[in-house]
Amino acid sequence: MDQNKYRVFLKTVELGSITRAAEALGYTQSAVSRVVADLEREWGLDLLTRGRSGVELTSQGAVLVPYLRGVCNAEKELEEQVAELHGLTRGTLRVGTFASVSIHWLPAIIKEFLTLYPGIRFELESKWEFAEVEDLLRHGQADCGFLGLPVGPGLDTFPLWRDELLAVLPPDHPLAGAPFYPMERLAEDPFIWIPEERDLELGLIFQEEGIRPNLQYTVNDDIAVLAMVEQGLGVSIRPELVLKNTGRRFAAIPLERPRYRDIVLAVRSGRPPSPLTARFLACVREAVGRMGSARPGKEPVQA
Repeated sequence: MDQNKYRVFLKTVELGSITRAAEALGYTQSAVSRVVADLEREWGLDLLTRGRSGVELTSQGAVLVPYLRGVCNAEKELEEQVAELHGLTRGTLRVGTFASVSIHWLPAIIKEFLTLYPGIRFELESKWEFAEVEDLLRHGQADCGFLGLPVGPGLDTFPLWRDELLAVLPPDHPLAGAPFYPMERLAEDPFIWIPEERDLELGLIFQEEGIRPNLQYTVNDDIAVLAMVEQGLGVSIRPELVLKNTGRRFAAIPLERPRYRDIVLAVRSGRPPSPLTARFLACVREAVGRMGSARPGKEPVQA
């Protein structure tokens, strides 16, 4: 029971809101508030400050958070060892991910994994930025996570896929049927931009090409980008995986000088993956390998 309280408290800290934590955990707001209040009363400490914008850790709460994470992670490691003794008939796998992988890869991969290990439960944490997935892994809040290279220190990576970055154009754009998109057109065509902290590849392209794009619109969502392109408001550059099965009308052609993002599956360094995580890694790599072999002329990244 205490570990469950700790998990509720840590989720509240992670999301910065009692309301959002309750929604994420399937609890009522009053239940989450009561858990936090119980811990504060039990320990005789103020753990959170509450305000209109949400909650923040007190200095005392910040001291305790690493220990709470350690307790919860140790409990999960114990559960996984028990699961291994039972032939992986039980256990929970926490996966950090991002939108295009969550949509296009994970449903089929999870379904396949559950045919082998039907007692396993998945907890998916989908984030906007790769840095957020890295933080989940380093704090022990995810067992493995999908990321784009490069990644920061403290993580081991397993190569999965080379995802080409394509120019995305309105269907009636004069270059819609061209073999490639000339880089100098980026300074001419209205460009639809996702903020650089969300999309490091774009900033790197502009920097290396020495181009100042004609930035006209800034949005925070791939689907919004494609909807605006469909209406002829501008062009963009998006990864090929993002462009699958969107229901939007657009043209996608290679860049004049091809660019890619490399997708990997990462775990924390310093210890071997748990048996459950290791089997999921193997399942993911096998599934992605099949996708690559079914994609003529393009192959997944090889280890």
